[in-house]
Parts: sequence; C-alpha cells; structure tokens
Amino acid sequence: MNRIFKLSFLGLLSGVVLCCAKKTETVDTGKITKSDPEPVNAPPLQWKEHWFEHIQNLNRVYYDTSVVVYYDDAVINTINWPKTYMAKAWNYTKKTYGKFGSDSRLYVIYHSCKYGGGHPSTYMDASHDYRNVTDCGSNDANAWVSGTGNDIDLSTHEIGHIVEGAAKGVHNSPAFGIWHDSKWMEIYQYDVYLGLGRNDDATRWYDKMMATTDNFPKANTQWFKNWFYPIYNNYGKTKALNGFFTLLSKNFPQKTWSNGVTYYPEYTRGMNFGEFIHFWSGAAGANLESLALSAFGSKDEQGNDWAPQLIQAKKDFPNITY
Repeated sequence: MNRIFKLSFLGLLSGVVLCCAKKTETVDTGKITKSDPEPVNAPPLQWKEHWFEHIQNLNRVYYDTSVVVYYDDAVINTINWPKTYMAKAWNYTKKTYGKFGSDSRLYVIYHSCKYGGGHPSTYMDASHDYRNVTDCGSNDANAWVSGTGNDIDLSTHEIGHIVEGAAKGVHNSPAFGIWHDSKWMEIYQYDVYLGLGRNDDATRWYDKMMATTDNFPKANTQWFKNWFYPIYNNYGKTKALNGFFTLLSKNFPQKTWSNGVTYYPEYTRGMNFGEFIHFWSGAAGANLESLALSAFGSKDEQGNDWAPQLIQAKKDFPNITY
C-alpha cells in the first residue's frame, strides 16, 4: 500500500464492541435471482477481507454495471440506498474525472459493529485485489439505516480519495501532504452533491464547511471558505477541479511503477506549497497568489516562505499558464 493512502487511513478507527451478528441468508438482489446461474463475469458472491485488521467474510447484496455492494454479517441486509446513491456518485465522478481502470464498477463495502471510519483503495493497488473500493465501518449495530448525513458524507469522502490517488491513470497524490486527509474532499463532496441535484445536502455541507477550521498550514485556516470555494465559485466550478488533476498528469514528475501485475505511471514526489499554488492557478486560469496569501499566510506548514517556491515552480513548469 503506498504511503499516501496509509496516511489517508488515519481516519479509520478500529473498535471492538459487543454486537450480535444478524444471521441472515445471503441473498443477491442484483441483476440475477438466487436460482439463476452466475454469469461468467459476475463479481464474487463472497469476498474475504485481507487488509489492515479487516478479516470479515463479505456478502454480495447487489451488483450492476456501476457498483458492487458488500455487507458483512452484522449489517442490516435490507438497507438499499447504497445501491442507488453510490452508483450515482461513482458515475458522476467518472463523468467528471475520467474512468478508473477497465472495470466500470465501484466495490462498496459496509460494516456494522466494527471498523469505525473508512478507507479507499484503487484499481492500481494489490491490497484490495486491484479494485476501486470504498470500505466504511461503524461501531453502531444499526448503522447505515438512514442513508443521510454522515452515511453519505463518509461514503462520498472515500470515493474522493480514489480520485486523488488514481486520476488520469497516474498513481499517487502529490498534494496529499499539503491538503491532508480531508481538505480536497470538502470541495469534491460539495460538487458531487450539486452535480447529483442533492441541493439540500449541498447546502448542509456548505454550511458545515464554511465553519470548519484547521491548524495547517497555520492556525484557524479555513480551506473551504477561503481557498477551495472561491476557486470553485469564481473559476469554472467542476472544470477547475478536474483541471488540477489534468495538469498534474501532464506536467508533474512521474516514473514507471509496478503494482505486481502491470505497470502504471506514478508521481515521484509530493508538491511543495509554491507548486500547489502554481498548479491550482493553472486549473483556475488565474493567478491565485493573492488568494493563497489571504487564505494561508506567507508560509507553508513547515514554516517555509512559499513565495520563492512559487517563483521556482513557474520556471520548472512553464507549461502551466494563467
């Protein structure tokens, strides 16, 4: 597992609670019925976890051309919203950022009574059998019933990590060390909710993010309010978000990387703060130096003045124009 997604898993908290598994017969509610033979290309009915502390036998409860949904034995198997919502969110993501591997489907995993939090994996990574995966857990025995609020927020968040870790067919996320686990996800999720016509969720999320503060790169930084939302609102919305990853894929240093089965391009290093501002300026088609100074101050998280970094970034990446 690459170092970036190890970091992104810091939000995954393991918990052991007393919880009775719901002993229900595995029933597939996808395109086939229980009595029909399995198509040759059908995803497996069961999937044995083998990552981190996860050791569950997962049951396939649904699949189509967009998603494959798995629950462990403790999840209430009559929960239906992931079958539709996750398909819509994944299809919107592919429409916006391009395809993610040859399999059109997102593999969606839910746990109850364990593994509070979530993590992703991409089709490039061996850890989850070369599949695009969102794996979400809760210590609540009645988790995932509502399909609202945190249910969709956490689920959508993990799709966003797939975007940053594999967009445009390049492995890794050079900006992860700058925006950490969740700052990119804040604007990604807002765009997804708007794109799906979920205006109430978009408003709910907007209000929450406008009040969110972080201690990096300085105390009381408001990433969404003072950086991402102004870029999104003033410089092309979804086009600007996608443009950042497009410019990275065409300009940022890469090497050939083997995942044990095949080879992919992989970014060789993380960005510095000046490069971050330079590439986002290119995506916006506007000089964002003043916006960055207002949002972040004059120094990066390590206390370095980013102005010289930005000057150097313009020399190193002359094809990024604005």
